[in-house]
Amino acid sequence: MPRHQSSVAALQQALSMELTAVQQYLLHAHVLDDWGLDKLAAKMREEMQEELGHAGQFIDRILYLGGSPEVVPAKAPVKAESLKAMFESDRADEEEAIEVYTAAARAAGEAGDIGSRVLFETIALDEEGHWGWLDQQLGLLERMGEPAFMQVYFTGTAAEA
Repeated sequence: MPRHQSSVAALQQALSMELTAVQQYLLHAHVLDDWGLDKLAAKMREEMQEELGHAGQFIDRILYLGGSPEVVPAKAPVKAESLKAMFESDRADEEEAIEVYTAAARAAGEAGDIGSRVLFETIALDEEGHWGWLDQQLGLLERMGEPAFMQVYFTGTAAEA
């Protein structure tokens, strides 16, 4: 029986959420490449790597507590049809992660599982950074309009597109 069963359950939920994010950012990167937005695709690959790192940290903590990590995403990725839809969906997912990880940190602290509490707090702060970046992109997209916004993330010329 694993130590801190409630923490293991929360860590498993977080692991599944991070694996969903990894797959979602991977899909975004390829969609953005297809749209010719290679700079933004590279940013999505960076986000994917960070989320993969989070997943690894959750796996390590589950193992440390004597659990058996289930490497299964929470949901399937969804192809966005526009930049606005992509950013809004990702921002909602980041908001959910912040809420879940904050509650999990509180519960782990109350259960005396300081290691899990700190892990959840640290990753929640990373997710806040992701949320802020996505919120900023949505603001820029609204102020600039999609054609001008897309030009920022396109490194080629119109003839190449």
